[in-house]
Amino acid sequence: MKTINMLSKADTVEGQGVLSAYLEQVELVKSELGDTFSVSVNQRFPSDIVHYHTINLEYFLTLPFVRLHSKTVGYVHFLPETLEGSIHLSPLAKSIFYRYVLRFYKSMDYLVTVNPDFVERLVGYGVKREKICFIPNYVSAEQFYPLGEEERRALRRKHGLSQERFTVFCAGQLQKRKGIFDFIELARRMPDIQFIWAGGFAFGSLSDGYREIRTALENPPENLLLPGLIARSEMNAWYNMADCLLLPSYEELFPMTVLEAMSCSKPVVLRDLKLYENILSGVYRSAQDVEGFEKVVRRLQQDTAFYQDSAARAQQGSRFYNRERVAQMWRSFYGHVLTAQSGEAAQPLLRAAGQAAHKRPKLPAGLWGVR
Repeated sequence: MKTINMLSKADTVEGQGVLSAYLEQVELVKSELGDTFSVSVNQRFPSDIVHYHTINLEYFLTLPFVRLHSKTVGYVHFLPETLEGSIHLSPLAKSIFYRYVLRFYKSMDYLVTVNPDFVERLVGYGVKREKICFIPNYVSAEQFYPLGEEERRALRRKHGLSQERFTVFCAGQLQKRKGIFDFIELARRMPDIQFIWAGGFAFGSLSDGYREIRTALENPPENLLLPGLIARSEMNAWYNMADCLLLPSYEELFPMTVLEAMSCSKPVVLRDLKLYENILSGVYRSAQDVEGFEKVVRRLQQDTAFYQDSAARAQQGSRFYNRERVAQMWRSFYGHVLTAQSGEAAQPLLRAAGQAAHKRPKLPAGLWGVR
């Protein structure tokens, strides 16, 4: 049996979507591909494939030795431009770190990105197109699922939330990039609605906008609840207490929060960004600014038909990114990594395998590959 060693230090920083994506991917591969692959985590012994989920320096330094015996796969969770607005570094430190990120990616035999829009960006940085593959994120329906109305109301009582007020939820690190200031402004403009932001400063004082955000949150609107970092095991309850997810981020890849909310059948509201077009087109509501978000939220609150249609769209998105489809994509990809000659592209093989395994739903073509 072929072996895959998953390497990750994602748990060193709490509250990251990278950690959630890592946990879900490892569980999926272990359970669905166990007939073909033996999966280990953070082991030192040789394996057929070493899959790097994070880009720690200790991993990079051992790459020459690892590549003597193994094929290497790197997960692309961010690019230099997506780090802007996340972490504040001096110009020199930023230049050094960004160069390191790209050098790490270029050192891999193959790269997996969770958003097809990032394929072109990676190519623009000099990464060979044939080594880049798109496989979407995934969340387990056993961990994220709709709760009954009685249980939902009991949870609201437990956490001191109004049973009657429409509730808007967001989960993410407290960073400028995540759109926290727009979220605060929406709470001020809509005092009759409950707003909840779950998350903290994952990078402490290095988080971009740290002082500004802390100052803004010293006196938050009465209707804005800040529960801090919430354990992943408790997140299903928080999604179910809410009426919708609103993620006002300015830059993302494939937010785990979106998949989690959709799995709970909650309408999803996102900023109108091009990067969502290929992966989520048709299954979310969007707006460009605070005024637009206010209109969408108000309509979700007041228009029952609009709300039900938005929830149905979210459910459709959740069904599309189902366990069997994503598992088949990983099976095809890992199989290709093991058998391909150097430089042989993974994208055509993976796309064909995915389409053959499942009848494609009526969603945009971009969902099945790069435009």
